[in-house]
Amino acid sequence: MVAPSGEQFEVSGGGYRAVVTECGAGLRVLEYDGRPLVAGYAEAEFASAGSGQLLLPWPNRIEDGAYTFQGRDLQLPVSEVARNNASHGLARWASWTVEEHTAQSVSLLYRLMAQSGYPWTVDLHVLYDLSADGLTVTVTASNMSDSPAPYAQGAHPYLVAAAARTEERADERVDHWELRMPADTRLLTNERKLPVGRQPVDDTAYDFRIARPIRDLQLDDAFTDLRRADDGRVEVELRNPRTGAAVVLWMDDAHSWMQVYSGDDLGPDLARRSLAIEPMTAPANAFRTSEGLITLGPAGADSDEHSSSWGIGVR
Repeated sequence: MVAPSGEQFEVSGGGYRAVVTECGAGLRVLEYDGRPLVAGYAEAEFASAGSGQLLLPWPNRIEDGAYTFQGRDLQLPVSEVARNNASHGLARWASWTVEEHTAQSVSLLYRLMAQSGYPWTVDLHVLYDLSADGLTVTVTASNMSDSPAPYAQGAHPYLVAAAARTEERADERVDHWELRMPADTRLLTNERKLPVGRQPVDDTAYDFRIARPIRDLQLDDAFTDLRRADDGRVEVELRNPRTGAAVVLWMDDAHSWMQVYSGDDLGPDLARRSLAIEPMTAPANAFRTSEGLITLGPAGADSDEHSSSWGIGVR
């Protein structure tokens, strides 16, 4: 029998333990000293609500699945039927191949073949590496086609600031956790979750530049104008003030956007039990608007490859 998410690849190091899946090269488990850092799923389940998935070659949504690139009109399958959008890329349900698996790291490959709506062949590579600093995820895309290809990258981990003991987690909700998110601007969206404008977070409920409780705020929003450290990184921290437990997600300077989602529409067992912090190189609808869109050069060009990194750790 094969698990719904395929083969399971466990790695550990520096007090951390992770499980990566064959399906989509997704992150199913991440723990530190036995404490969960992400809301994963059981081996007998598949990744619902995007849990731990890589979003390639675009994150978020494309309106009607239709876009124009270099004068060519293209139509992707509509995978978010209720809103008539193409959602979260083409690689998250594919079987990825292991390149190398060691005690502390695993790398996987997937060749995204040219197809209707995305007529380019792109090699995708991901490396999950554990150290005393936590998990580092590096995603690389290489265009194997003879023409430029549109590309953007995202990921969908659900973070938890959980208590150390299982019996203390039953009533954990994001309402009681504190969020620190160094973002100056929020993307405004319509009923289809597509961009319609921007708003500074100043004097709004969405200003988390100084850590404060999430309370009852419902979040399914993209943020940009990110404040970075000297090394170009952005750090988002989720902390449980009752226990002091904290989890940090960082992203490198290739990521100019993040989506934050409190899962209010996921049903009673999952709603507001975790907070998705999604590193993204581009916002929703980038294939139509070109905002943040990366153009991979044709194979053999200096620009035919793009790499980005993000990670999760404790503090």
